[in-house]
Amino acid sequence: MASHRKPKQRSLTGGTAWTAAVALAGAAVTAISGTGHAETRPTPAQVRAKVDQYQREAEEANEKYNGAKEKADQTRQALDHLRDEAARRTARLNASRNALGAIATAQYRSGTVAPTLQLALASSPEQFLRRASLADRASSRQAATVAGLSRQTRKLRQLRGEAQDKLDQLHGAQAALARHRGVARKKLAAAKALLDRLTSEQRRRYEAQEAREVREARKAQGAGAAPYATSGRAARAVSYAYGALGKPYVWGASGPRGYDCSGLTQAAWRAAGVALPRTTYTQINTGRRVSRTELVPGDLVFFYSGVSHVGLYIGGGRMIHAPRPGAPVRVAPIDQMPFAGATRPA
Repeated sequence: MASHRKPKQRSLTGGTAWTAAVALAGAAVTAISGTGHAETRPTPAQVRAKVDQYQREAEEANEKYNGAKEKADQTRQALDHLRDEAARRTARLNASRNALGAIATAQYRSGTVAPTLQLALASSPEQFLRRASLADRASSRQAATVAGLSRQTRKLRQLRGEAQDKLDQLHGAQAALARHRGVARKKLAAAKALLDRLTSEQRRRYEAQEAREVREARKAQGAGAAPYATSGRAARAVSYAYGALGKPYVWGASGPRGYDCSGLTQAAWRAAGVALPRTTYTQINTGRRVSRTELVPGDLVFFYSGVSHVGLYIGGGRMIHAPRPGAPVRVAPIDQMPFAGATRPA
C-alpha cells in the first residue's frame, strides 16, 4: 500500500539554491540560443551580454537593499528613542501615582473634618479661614495631580502606539532586506553558472577580453591621475575617490576597505563634509541637477534607466566608480554606460 505521508519540504538553501540558480542560468542560455538542445553553447559575446545584464540586475537589487537597510537603521533608532521616552514617562507616571496614593492614605487615616466643626474647634474666625484656605489649596493640588496623571497616561498610550507602528515598519524593512539580498545573490549565481558553461577556449577568450578592459582601465587611471581644476569640497571628494582606487567592490559597503557604487560616492562626499543619502535613486535628488555639458569634477554621474549606477566625475569625460563584483574601484569614461543624469552636491 502506498504511503499517504506528505514528502518533507526542503528550504531553498545550500545546494538546492545553487541548483535553482543553475536552472535559471540554463533557461537564460536556452533563450539566447533559441533551442533546447543541451549541447548548444552560447558564444562568449552572448554570455558576456547576459552576464552584464545579470550583474546590472544584481546591482539594482543591491541599491534597493541599501535603501531598505537605511530605512531599517533609521526606524530602529526611532524605535529605541520611543522606547526610552516611554520608559522615562512610565517612571514619572508611577511616581505621580505613588504620590497620589500617599495623599489618599493620609486623608483616610486623618478623616475629613466638616467646615462647621472646624469653625467650632477654631479659636478664632481668622484661624478657621487660614485652615480652610490651606485645605482648599491642598484639594486644588490633588486635582492637578489627578489631571496630570490622566495626561501622562494618554501620552504614554500614544508613545506605545507609535512604538508598535515603528516595530511593524522595522519588520517590513527587514523583510525587504532579505528579499533584495536574495535577488542579488541569485543574479550573481546565475552569472557564474553561465560562465561555467563556456568551453576552455571560450573561457580563455572571455578572460582575455576582461584583461583588455583592466589594461584600458589602468591606462585611463593613469591619464586621469593629473588633478583637474577644482577646489573646496568638490576637491576633497575627488581626492578621496582617488585614494580609493584599487579598493575592491564589496556588496553593500561604503568603505574604507571596499565599496559599492553609491557607497563610494557617499564616502567621498562625506570626507568633504557633505552627507549624501545611501542609494543611487536618492543621491540623484540631492543638490542641483546639471546637464552633461555642465559637468565639473566632483559631480555625481548616474547611469541606466533605473538610475542603478553612480560614479564621481573627475573631468575630461572620466569618472571614478566601483564597477561590479570582481572589478575594483577604477577610472572609466562616462560614455561606457547609458547616461541617466548628473547632480552637484556642493
